[in-house]
Amino acid sequence: MTQEPFGARLRHAMDTRGPLCVGIDPHASLLSSWGLRDDVAGLERFTRTVVEALADRVAVLKPQSAFFERFGSRGVAVLEKAVEEARAAGALVLMDAKRGDIGSTMEAYAATYLNKDSPLYSDAVTVSPYLGFGSLRPALDAAAVSGSGVFVLALTSNPEGAEVQRATAADGRSLAQVMLDHMAAENEGATPLGSVGAVVGATLGDAGADLAINGPLLAPGIGAQGATPADLPGLFGDAVGNVVPSVSRGVLRHGPDASGLREAADRFADEVRAALSDG
Repeated sequence: MTQEPFGARLRHAMDTRGPLCVGIDPHASLLSSWGLRDDVAGLERFTRTVVEALADRVAVLKPQSAFFERFGSRGVAVLEKAVEEARAAGALVLMDAKRGDIGSTMEAYAATYLNKDSPLYSDAVTVSPYLGFGSLRPALDAAAVSGSGVFVLALTSNPEGAEVQRATAADGRSLAQVMLDHMAAENEGATPLGSVGAVVGATLGDAGADLAINGPLLAPGIGAQGATPADLPGLFGDAVGNVVPSVSRGVLRHGPDASGLREAADRFADEVRAALSDG
């Protein structure tokens, strides 16, 4: 049976579990702060603890694939197991891979993350559109077939991003707006929410773009990077109801105790709910 489209599943998860995404970013400093070695055993224990603590309560878990890939095949095996167990516990898994290429290479990336027969199959994946939005077509098509989602980089919070994203296209729009308009076209007519999302940094202050894409808006930067849930209504305006705030270190630094992770995630979720209701 074909599963519901990602946008519909995400809307349900956000409405029932709260609109929070927690990143799984097992970089060396976090492993050390948990008293773990920077090796595969430490990676496995860290990841298992996060999944067991949070997968039954948060809407989305977002593993950053690079932190697993750095350990080679054994690290990727840990990632595969984490994806499987997180999804089994009810969390949607967003693979933060930021893939972007053309032709058969993009098709291979799509098969890796968006084909149900792949051991790394995820509910959604992040992609980069700056080889041209059309280069994402293999991923968009694969996601439509499997009922998965695609989150497209639009307005990132790193200062270098403005060199490309804020540049002006021939018709006067920013390149970010060009990409957002493509996303809106992909989501046209979808209910209750489209499956093509945008990545918009929560630390930007001012998006300077039309974010009404009828799709989810992943907002990384809550917590350690300086943004707070209270910043969301001002940045996202009328689209704030579709925002998926993402926090990583703000939650992960409260490990290795599972109770500390749960309390931190619940606290952020409550703050997000309060900010969105006030907004």
